Amino acid sequence: MNRFAADISGRADLDIVLRRFYTAAFADPRIGPYFTRIAGTDLEAHLPRITDFWERSLFRTAAYRRNAFAPHAALHSVRALTAADFGRWVQLWHATIDGLHSGPNAERAKAQGERIALTLHRRLAGPDADLRGEGTTGFVPLAALELRSAA
Repeated sequence: MNRFAADISGRADLDIVLRRFYTAAFADPRIGPYFTRIAGTDLEAHLPRITDFWERSLFRTAAYRRNAFAPHAALHSVRALTAADFGRWVQLWHATIDGLHSGPNAERAKAQGERIALTLHRRLAGPDADLRGEGTTGFVPLAALELRSAA
């Protein structure tokens, strides 16, 4: 955590967080292919929608009215999203936020990201899904600590 950074205060901060996060996610060897090859995500088209989602999640100020589950279900039908994939998403999400912000909203964004990842994984893989991931001791792999310290 960057204890000298300001908290996430609104849409402009979310735009920066999300741009940095998706740049890392697109380049990530584990989860990048979901965005680039499978979904063919256009970041510039995706950013306003996902910023609406996070702005509504954190501040209740945006009108996000899409089904967030449907695109994940479509990806899962092409290539299964595993606990390790969601764990990697959470690692990158935490590292991005910790590298830019600190405070109650930043902590809430990280906690909300974890809840979303867990909920999506359970809905996709079933309520008895293995939440440990491949070769990890928990839903968020311990390597997240290395990412956080490198941010």
